[in-house]
Amino acid sequence: MNKKIRFFSSVHFKIALVFVLLLMISIEIIGAIFIRELESTTIRSFEENVTSQVETLATNISGELSKYHEDSKEGNLKRTLSEFAKSDILEARLIDDKGIVIATSDPNLQGDIGKKNDFELFNTLNQRREEQRDPVTGRRVYINIQQAFSPTGDSVIGFLYVKSDIESKYQEVNDIAVIFLTASMIALTVSLIIALFVSRTITKPIGEMRQQAVRIANGDYSRKVEVYGKDELGQLGETINEVSARTEEAQETMEAERRRLDSVLSHMTDGVIGTDRRGNIILINETALDLLDTQTETVLGKSILDLLCLNDDYSFRSLLEQQEGILIDLTEEYDAALILRAEFSMIRRESGFISGLVCVLHDVTEKERDEEERRQFVSNVSHELRTPLTSLRSYLEALADGAWKDPEVAPEFLKVTQEETNRMIRMINDLLQLSRMDSNKVELKKELVNLNELFDYVLNRFDMVVKDSDKNYTIKREYTRRTIWVEIDTDRMVQVLDNILNNAIKYSPSGGTITCRLLETHKNVILSITDEGLGIPKQNLGRVFDRFYRVDRARSRAMGGSGLGLAISKESIQAHGGSIWVESEEGKGSTFFITLPYEPYEEDLWE
Repeated sequence: MNKKIRFFSSVHFKIALVFVLLLMISIEIIGAIFIRELESTTIRSFEENVTSQVETLATNISGELSKYHEDSKEGNLKRTLSEFAKSDILEARLIDDKGIVIATSDPNLQGDIGKKNDFELFNTLNQRREEQRDPVTGRRVYINIQQAFSPTGDSVIGFLYVKSDIESKYQEVNDIAVIFLTASMIALTVSLIIALFVSRTITKPIGEMRQQAVRIANGDYSRKVEVYGKDELGQLGETINEVSARTEEAQETMEAERRRLDSVLSHMTDGVIGTDRRGNIILINETALDLLDTQTETVLGKSILDLLCLNDDYSFRSLLEQQEGILIDLTEEYDAALILRAEFSMIRRESGFISGLVCVLHDVTEKERDEEERRQFVSNVSHELRTPLTSLRSYLEALADGAWKDPEVAPEFLKVTQEETNRMIRMINDLLQLSRMDSNKVELKKELVNLNELFDYVLNRFDMVVKDSDKNYTIKREYTRRTIWVEIDTDRMVQVLDNILNNAIKYSPSGGTITCRLLETHKNVILSITDEGLGIPKQNLGRVFDRFYRVDRARSRAMGGSGLGLAISKESIQAHGGSIWVESEEGKGSTFFITLPYEPYEEDLWE
């Protein structure tokens, strides 16, 4: 905020004031020295002049004073003193050697003639020159006492007392001082006006430079400082204009970089969090906000340790020293699977001062889930292969120990080893098929098929299986009356239906009914197979299509199968652009649903 500067606080006034004060001090010093010297010279000159006149008068009246008692020349002496007493001489008095006043120039003191002089200073019979203050008028006077000698010069015959007005000389000096002071005040006034004008020429460019600096601080680079000359201020103005231009260029570059950085941060697939040197968040991109399901206003200023729930295991200092990324499992905090990998990097200035921390977040939930599934898959494959291999080894060891000689045992052992070998071959074939599906190496051989007839074909085969089995099953058909033609890979679809129907027969009790339905909607055809078997617990419904997953492992393994049938069925249906799912109630049976894309065909196209 720009506050208005008062005139008496401005540099403009201060420059003028300093100039005037310097001038005033100089004038006062010069004036004091001048007046003092003038006063000293004037007073000294006055005293020397008066002393010279008094000495001359004393010499001149010595002869007349020696004849005073003989010829009684009082009149001549009085006249001589009166002529001597001019404007500066207040009184000239002549006293004989006995201290009797002989003559005086002051008409008002004529009554003192013939009387004993009452001035004590004459009693010393010495010459004297001194400045005194008149006790009557209070003015300063100069007293000069000169001895008068006899014509022979061997004796003092009297004294000449002269009182002069030295106060007038002091007054003349004071008058000159007043004139000097008046002239000084006029000169100072004129100097102040000139100083204000001159300082204005200095402060005006400075003021414009200040305004330009304020505009630069506010981001306005449109104006320039006017340069008034080629002096230092002119050079400073040119420098400020150059700084303004370069600052504008730097600002534009920084703004472009900032927009570029914002764009990069906004479009990054990884989350980015920036902190200050205390670990408080000052920057976060949209990806990080989405990952952490929060808002910018909520996290800004918050500690990164609180945001990432790291308070229990880490301090901010330990994060600064963290060389490798860390896994952060936020599943419990967010009530959903969320595993993040956080990598930290210090923000260090050239001086080495650490000013903050940058954290990059990678969502590795799927990766960790896939890794866990891979580990589980390897464990399941190992377990599934170990069982038949263990069985094979046992039977082969028994045969090697001599069981092959027993005509009753040997055929049975060979039959078991053949079944276990076939079981492993089927499992490996299923694994290879899944592997090819995962790598998208399986191409569907689609053809237009009458789905009603295909479903009947599969169910008819299972009708024959039911007749030959020990259990009594009923397969019930519920089809739409409309003939449905779809483009599918026949072999894949038959494999899917076989897997589901096999499971329905395995897990259904004897005498149960398996209901098979075929329906159509506007864009899909729906197949469903319902059994009356054991059912699937609710917590296991989401995993029945996982590889090697079995609800009841012991019973499923006893009934045969690799545990890959439903996983292969899911991959096959998804490859057709459809979906498969299951609905079940434990103890009452399960229903598997299959949907496939469907576009109705006009019947006359096939006539």
